[in-house]
Amino acid sequence: MSRTSKDTGLARRLSRRDILGVAAGAAAASIIGTASARADSGDRGQGHGTGHGHGHGKGRPVLPPGRLGIQLYSLRDQVSTLGFGPVFSELEKYGYDEIEFAGYTQGSAGPITLAQLKRLAKDHGLDPIGSHVGYYNDGDPGAYTFAQNLEKVLDDAQALGLKHIGTASGPFRYGATVDGWKRAAEDFNTYGAAARERGMKFYQHNHAEEFSFATDQPKVRLYDVLLAETDPDLVHLEMDIYWAYCAQFRFSTRVDGTPAPLDPLKYVLKHPDRYPLFHVKDGVRDDTTRDGYRMADVGDGDIDYRTFLSEVTGRTHRGRSYHHWQTEHDNPVDSLAFARKSGEHLHSLRSGRCGD
Repeated sequence: MSRTSKDTGLARRLSRRDILGVAAGAAAASIIGTASARADSGDRGQGHGTGHGHGHGKGRPVLPPGRLGIQLYSLRDQVSTLGFGPVFSELEKYGYDEIEFAGYTQGSAGPITLAQLKRLAKDHGLDPIGSHVGYYNDGDPGAYTFAQNLEKVLDDAQALGLKHIGTASGPFRYGATVDGWKRAAEDFNTYGAAARERGMKFYQHNHAEEFSFATDQPKVRLYDVLLAETDPDLVHLEMDIYWAYCAQFRFSTRVDGTPAPLDPLKYVLKHPDRYPLFHVKDGVRDDTTRDGYRMADVGDGDIDYRTFLSEVTGRTHRGRSYHHWQTEHDNPVDSLAFARKSGEHLHSLRSGRCGD
């Protein structure tokens, strides 16, 4: 990131995944034993507040079959210690269908090729659905980013059989002005066209700051510039639902105090085909914090995922076959327990429409 000096902390936070790289990672270690951290059934689906919507009981499952995924960044501690194989084995037990990469080594100690990594995923019934790669590093021409090494990034994604290849970096390469984001949109259109030539979709994953306002036109939301200036056939979006709700808390009022309503779900319902991927994170509402939420395991927070998934899968074009739902927690207390609990919770949610 190269926004301004006051944003250096944000830049470090947003680019954590980008430094993971693609160098060779660890081969699978021994199978996880009793350390798989299975919590007792009493911790399943414990929500806070009224908005969560457990949805147990009659009605159609709101999670489409074959669409439960996980962002492997959540499990980086286990991958770095045990290797991909044992972690994939646990995900298979938990009923996961898909994985999204955050680098192809994640600190593992030992060589593994992309072909071996692809085979490990297949052996455990996991479909590699996407991957996060850095947007740019203008100070290093050899950086593993879209801007510096587009063809290498796409070569690796193709070798893994990915259907989507994207970035979790914000479009702040040229600043936070409207023109700066138009330039970033041009970059994204270029990457999207190159990805489409190889049968993949390029996507951008948001944090809260994408929903802030342009520094030169403070009535204009930057995310709206991104939507307007990118080609919908070339540039797709992965909504991180937690960060979008944090943005709702932070950026529903402009700098001049005028209201600027922000509803993450409405963005998706208005542009359903632009959102093939979602990050399913949960948060406990806390108005004393900057973001308005404290991150939690899925099912332990206040974000109403029963409603969100029901609306997207029930009302949008191709909703039940097009969208992919990746659980995530940036810093889980117990990453394997997080993966298990989150999958159980999403599988338990019902639409509430009997006979559906």
